[in-house]
Amino acid sequence: MFTLTQLTCFVAVAEELHFTRAAERLSMTQPPLSRQIQLLETDLGVRLLDRTNRAVRLTPAGRSFLTEARRIVRQAEHAILAVRRVSIGEAGAIAIGFTAASTYSALGSLLDTARSTLPRVEVLLQELVTRDQLEALSEGSLDLGLIRPSNVGTDLTARTAVREGLVAVIPDRHPLARTADPIDLMDLDGQDFLMYSPIEARYFHELLLAIFAAEEVRPVFTQYLSQVHSIMALVHAGWGIALVPESAMRMRYAGVVHRPLHLPGRPRPVGLDYVWRKNNDNPALQALLSVL
Repeated sequence: MFTLTQLTCFVAVAEELHFTRAAERLSMTQPPLSRQIQLLETDLGVRLLDRTNRAVRLTPAGRSFLTEARRIVRQAEHAILAVRRVSIGEAGAIAIGFTAASTYSALGSLLDTARSTLPRVEVLLQELVTRDQLEALSEGSLDLGLIRPSNVGTDLTARTAVREGLVAVIPDRHPLARTADPIDLMDLDGQDFLMYSPIEARYFHELLLAIFAAEEVRPVFTQYLSQVHSIMALVHAGWGIALVPESAMRMRYAGVVHRPLHLPGRPRPVGLDYVWRKNNDNPALQALLSVL
């Protein structure tokens, strides 16, 4: 079977129709070039070139084979380029996990960065809660996660992606909706309040409990929910007040009023982290991390 070297030599000679010029083009001497052509003709069982002291011409078989030889050489060059791009992170694929709430904040900028700096890398997205992302990262089915700050263990690395504040969302019929002033935590004392689930939304549940305990505020928890959009829908239905990340203000619900929350000493208590496995050897991940 012929080799890529033989095909490259044949294409050079066929295009130059001169062994000396073809050898110079390939940065080699003429004798090994002639040997590669002879080996190729032997492998194929046909003459590709008519050679005289004065000229080199393609035989009919050579003219036909030149088209295929060029195609194979181009494909090989493209394959080499593709694998080199993968090795340095300019091509390949990267699997990214995200929480539903991250779509309102960090996910968009992350995808913009990936698309602009690594346009040949395929991005595979999976919407998962933080707990499931951590399992997938450890197992290797995810390369990068967008999660709420958590105890990630020794096999994972976390880096802050976003810090943001909390805002109060209030039914427009509620007395607290009548002013544009920031809401104080004490304004929530005794109020019907939509709380985050202690299991599915553990991060927000524990964060709000700590904030309320520090100020000795005791809202009346009417429902426990896991998703911000579900909480917003119930605020719209008049079931109570809620605290949501600032980025959730992008969700527009008729009949819902947003008010800044006055939190002395804790202006941006809500975090979102990038997380990845320390020994992940995907070059595309390393390339993306370098520009985040």
